[in-house]
Amino acid sequence: MAANSALTDEKFQELEQYIDAMPTTKGELIRVLHKAQDIFGYLPEEVQKFVGKKLKISTAKVFGVVTFYSYFTMIPKGEFNISICMGTACYVRGAEDVLNELKKELDIEVGETTPDGKFSLQSLRCVGACGLAPVVMVEDKVYGRVTPDMVKDILAEYK
Repeated sequence: MAANSALTDEKFQELEQYIDAMPTTKGELIRVLHKAQDIFGYLPEEVQKFVGKKLKISTAKVFGVVTFYSYFTMIPKGEFNISICMGTACYVRGAEDVLNELKKELDIEVGETTPDGKFSLQSLRCVGACGLAPVVMVEDKVYGRVTPDMVKDILAEYK
């Protein structure tokens, strides 16, 4: 079924079991998409079609929800997802300079993944750690008061 290594039959079976275990699937599209993204790491067309078929709704409706909510992604994430807060406090304290350094070091833009699949880069509106501004998160680890000079050392922890 799955040509892409991330789209294994086992992952489709896991998602199918999750859906089949639900008392009802009516109104559960977003919950199923969250689970699917947890399983696959992203929501490519094949997964969206599978979800639509299992929930008995059109792929177009699934696609509409996936593209509407910024949480969902159709692009594979890297092994390490880097998020930088661009909220007001972080922005005012230099988050844009930190973001530019991350883009330079990784040679990718926001929303992209490095060719080796190691890192993904995204920006967020607020992570709720304004006192630590500017904030960078790598997976669940929070780095506070980040400066452009700190970027190389942060990335080195994950190489």
